[in-house]
Parts: sequence; structure tokens; C-alpha cells
Amino acid sequence: MKAVKVKDVASKPNPHEVDARSLSDTENAQVVHITLQPGEALKKHITPVDVVFYVLQGRGVVEIGEERSQVDEDTLIESPARIAHRWINESDKPLRILVIKTPRPKEATRML
Repeated sequence: MKAVKVKDVASKPNPHEVDARSLSDTENAQVVHITLQPGEALKKHITPVDVVFYVLQGRGVVEIGEERSQVDEDTLIESPARIAHRWINESDKPLRILVIKTPRPKEATRML
């Protein structure tokens, strides 16, 4: 068994310039913890694989394709492959999101 605490994993530089920590990266899936501070947002981007977002804490706005929705904690959002998406924190508190990519994207196409 492998146990990983978010606080023990360093944030890695990424194109979005936000706190993104890789918690698991296997040949089958990738799990990333993202924290968006108030006013921060991910750049709109496309991933070649399906993505599941789980809001751990806070409230944020998710855009997937032409859809836009405000999402509260303890909510799961599915984002299909090859559809532009992003998260925005318009609140005054941190937004923490667990990102699960399946299957794991190939090295050259990973955004976070």
C-alpha cells in the first residue's frame, strides 16, 4: 500500500502557474491535486483523455465546451476527452480539486 499526503508532495511548475501536485501517476491513470487561490484560473485547454474532477473544498466555476456551471464541494464533474475545459475560482476562499485522468495521458500531451 502506498499512502500520499498532499502536503508532502511539492507543487510542480505547470502551464497554468497554479499549485498542482501529482499524487499518483501510473501507467493507467493520473491523479493531480489542484489548489486555486481566489482569482486564479486554469487556462482553457484540451486533454486527449477523459477527466473526472472532484471538488474537495470551496466553490468554483467549471467551463467544459460551451457549458459553464458553478460547483460546490463534494461534487464530481465528468469532462470528456478532446473538449476544451478550465476551472475558475471567483470566490474569496481557496478551491481544492482532485483531477483524475483516465487513461493516463502520454508524456507529451500532459498539461499538469
